[in-house]
Amino acid sequence: MTLNPLPSHQTTPHSPPRRIPNRRVLIVGNYCHDVLIQNGSIVAETLGGAASFISNVLDSSSVSCDLVSKVGHDFRYEVTHSPIVVPEKETTVFEAYFDLGIGHADRVLKRVSACDPILPSDIPDSRFDIGMAVGVGGEILPETLEKMVEICDVVAVDIQALIRVFDPVDGSVKLVDLKESGFFHILHRIGFLKASSDEALFMDVEQMKQLCCVVVTNGEKGCRIYHKDDETMVPPFLAKQVDPTGAGDSFLGGLVVGLVEGLAVPDAALLGNFFGSITVEHIGQPKFDFMMLQRVKDEVQRRKKQRNLCINIHNNDHEEFHTRLTPARFSCADSPVQTELLVNGLSCDKDDDRCL
Repeated sequence: MTLNPLPSHQTTPHSPPRRIPNRRVLIVGNYCHDVLIQNGSIVAETLGGAASFISNVLDSSSVSCDLVSKVGHDFRYEVTHSPIVVPEKETTVFEAYFDLGIGHADRVLKRVSACDPILPSDIPDSRFDIGMAVGVGGEILPETLEKMVEICDVVAVDIQALIRVFDPVDGSVKLVDLKESGFFHILHRIGFLKASSDEALFMDVEQMKQLCCVVVTNGEKGCRIYHKDDETMVPPFLAKQVDPTGAGDSFLGGLVVGLVEGLAVPDAALLGNFFGSITVEHIGQPKFDFMMLQRVKDEVQRRKKQRNLCINIHNNDHEEFHTRLTPARFSCADSPVQTELLVNGLSCDKDDDRCL
């Protein structure tokens, strides 16, 4: 597998990684209000949007990032990265209906309201090492993605930003084929395309892997990396699913953290699986344990040294890295099995007004 995700620092599974100082990451996507509904009743209301989950992972991992997001006058959360407020608009709202109950993968997602799209003029006129196009409600425009590929050395795109469409009557989320999305002509210029196994059905993986590195996540089965003629399976971490919302976003955040740290792409994807597995055990934003994060950083540094000393380490040799990350995964106080409901990283019970 030959990958060139960062032009100033070629990252391949066989090359010794280096920490590149002062890497800057640009995240583009709107914050949202997420409403979780079960059996006709609101279970929780949380901060949502891929940008919120991704910035949570990057901030917790001490990775510098800028975020461009738009919200309405009714935005209700305190966030580290201030959004652009559109006074005459309401914040994007998604309702997730869990007919089988929280903890099951099956859900129906509806966009109830939508804030303004993010325009090229909203993007800073600066250079960035990695750009992340991670819209959830149709806020990423083709011209906005074009601006990102112009100012970022590498752009990672979540396919949901490209192929989601919304029913004009009830806002139900539907997917269109990637070739019909209006973005296909730009995709040869991006570095990474991330999709869930369900979303991957709406693209030609064989074609796309010739254009960029394609990462397909598959929940409890881990993820697969496709690039040119190579395919790599990256194993999962054990988790008890409470809410799948944001898991793929946290995965993408962990992947970028790994790339920033100089890990090879498969190792970075393993770090993505790590953060995704924690997120599914929470409703809303997870609050990552400090000691866990420190152990992860230590293991990342150890992995890099290992690769520096053993340049020809096998591409698919994730077992040791996975084994060493696992104790850090379960050092978190609320893992591996949740005994209480967590909303935005805080515990609550059904009588708490955060769990409506």
